Amino acid sequence: MSQWKQIQQLETRLLEHVDYLYDDNFPMDIRQGLADWIEAQDWDTAVSDEPMAAMLFKNLLSQLERVRLQEQVFLQRHNMKMIQQHLQLKYSSNPVSMATVISSCLKEERRILSSACMQEQGPLEKSLQNSVAFERQKNMDNRVGMIRGNVQMLDQAVKYIEDLQDDFDFRYKTLQSRDSTDKNSESMKHEVTRLQEMLNRLDFKRKEILSKMDAVINDIEDLMTSQLNPELQDWKRRQQIAAIGGPLLTGLELLQSWFTLTAQSLFQMKRQLDKLGDLVVKVTYESDPIPLQKPQMEERVRFLIYHLIKSSFVVEKQPCMPAQPQRPLIIKTGVQFTTKVRLLVKLPEVDYQLKVKTTFDKDLPPGRVRQFYILTSNTKAMDIEDFSNGCLSVEFRHLQLKEKKYINGTKGNEALLSVTEELHSLSFEANFTVQGLTIDLETCSLPLVVISNVCQLPGGWASVLWYNLLTDEPRNLAFFGNPPRASWKQLSEVLSWQFSTLAGRGLNKDQLGMLEEKIFGQHVSCSDRQVSWSKFSKENIQGKNFTFWMWLDSILELIKRHLLPVWNENYIMGFVSKGMERALLKDREPGTFLLRFSESHLGGITFTWVQHSDNGEVQLNSVEPYTKNRLSAVPFADVIRDYKVISDGVVPENPLKFLYPDIPKDEAFGSLYNSQRSKVFPYLPFTLIPVSEIQFDKQLSLVFDIGTLELVSYHLFTCSRKLK
Repeated sequence: MSQWKQIQQLETRLLEHVDYLYDDNFPMDIRQGLADWIEAQDWDTAVSDEPMAAMLFKNLLSQLERVRLQEQVFLQRHNMKMIQQHLQLKYSSNPVSMATVISSCLKEERRILSSACMQEQGPLEKSLQNSVAFERQKNMDNRVGMIRGNVQMLDQAVKYIEDLQDDFDFRYKTLQSRDSTDKNSESMKHEVTRLQEMLNRLDFKRKEILSKMDAVINDIEDLMTSQLNPELQDWKRRQQIAAIGGPLLTGLELLQSWFTLTAQSLFQMKRQLDKLGDLVVKVTYESDPIPLQKPQMEERVRFLIYHLIKSSFVVEKQPCMPAQPQRPLIIKTGVQFTTKVRLLVKLPEVDYQLKVKTTFDKDLPPGRVRQFYILTSNTKAMDIEDFSNGCLSVEFRHLQLKEKKYINGTKGNEALLSVTEELHSLSFEANFTVQGLTIDLETCSLPLVVISNVCQLPGGWASVLWYNLLTDEPRNLAFFGNPPRASWKQLSEVLSWQFSTLAGRGLNKDQLGMLEEKIFGQHVSCSDRQVSWSKFSKENIQGKNFTFWMWLDSILELIKRHLLPVWNENYIMGFVSKGMERALLKDREPGTFLLRFSESHLGGITFTWVQHSDNGEVQLNSVEPYTKNRLSAVPFADVIRDYKVISDGVVPENPLKFLYPDIPKDEAFGSLYNSQRSKVFPYLPFTLIPVSEIQFDKQLSLVFDIGTLELVSYHLFTCSRKLK
């Protein structure tokens, strides 16, 4: 099933994330109309290959024209024509930009799909988790709403006191203006008594409202301490997990709603206290409670406003290079990266020209690590976002880093850490003024890894994974001075996320079991195995010249570049030990084969098939692993289709009959075969056929002319070996 068809079967909540991906830069009409063609192209490579991007852009326009001409509905034909013209204007001079947009959309689609099927939980467990989250959200909504209601009632109480005081003031002044000869009259005595009763009533109401205000302030303080701040910390932790491939990050709009409503309640109480201060100016008396209690309450309200707004300044999108949307928090010097900050408190009193300044490695002592500075403009004003209910945010899209040069010829990084173990941070600062309160806002990104060469990307991503898996500290830049261990349960989940994020399908229990054996060895048994940072990313696998992570990351890259359709159809068993391979195949029909990743090569895939000798002995044969260099010439499905074996001079034949356990080869791979042949008239077309010589340890490859079956050239292509 195509990726786009899988997308269309998602629930509404996830489809909303898909809808957010598509706009004028890449209309959804194109994604829908050219779904299969788009998914068949290598957009990732085109991002860094301008000639290829230009070719894909030209082909895209041709495909659009074909679809437009086939369209029967006039309005649809018109819309397609408008889209064609728009794309030509937008991308004709910069086709790489188009490739970047499409590549990012496809990757995000795969991430959304993986998030939909990531959790292997039963319906009851999922239901219970959803129920707990819903109840927590419902409780928060109710509590915030109750506080808002109580604050509104305080408004009515202040109005009642104001009316009562105005009545008292009027009667008091009227009494004062009366003739002094009436002082001892009954009416005068009655009026004095009435005024005393009114003053007593006023005093009671002032004490009552101050008591109620104190209770509401206590409620808000408890709300912020026990629920709102924990919810924010939970969102930040989930942001860390989402950054390394975990479930999609949601909930920021809810947080913004809670923060905004709480802030509105506090500002309303501040105005109510100001109003009580105005009332005291008009009428006060001995033991008046307002002058005694109001200053302390005002201080508490200001304190809560300060901390609420200060904590509402968050990094909505962590720093990320556009070409690596699935691997944020890694920055390459000289390459643009983007990031976005947001203020969760939405108030009309905010200065909409609030300027945010970015600083790299603020307050970092010199000499410990390499030093960098922001090459481009580092200040930008926040804007109102209409689609997020008017919150203030700012997105920095063109930041670049440059390493500082030192006059004495030395650099930073005097410690024992590698470049990819150095952690850095990006700080954001702004000065916020609202209703007479001045607040210095500051937040920072999660720790970043800065690289100078793309070959450092895998090592950098290993550091990002390890940090965000094992700590929720926002700025522990010395983390790799003494990195903690990870339990296999933690690590295996993250490793599966890497496959679901980059390749669309995570790892099953059996595949993770083989990886566990790979990293711990066959004879180690422990209920809670611990993996060290060195074991994961620094120490070579026994007998190999590469680490566990290098090996795994090279497989991820191979899948992404060359095996994506086969992987997503679940045809690659992938991680299978040789012992398990023999156990699976030995009782199968001759010609049954399975696909697994090489343990001896970086980024290699091989297939092993079973055959029976003349005396009935079971033999397993494995082809030399195919790496990205070979698969760049021939798609892997075509290798399966065309593979031949020469044995004892017998006519070459394809030994691959059934994909394990018993799926006919063409039934499994038929839809993935490349049926397009090159048309080079007047010449006969040709195809590359991978051939293995099974008796001798030498490599042979033949290029057959499929029109005449004449051998026209030979080329190093593949070999196989017999497994004893």
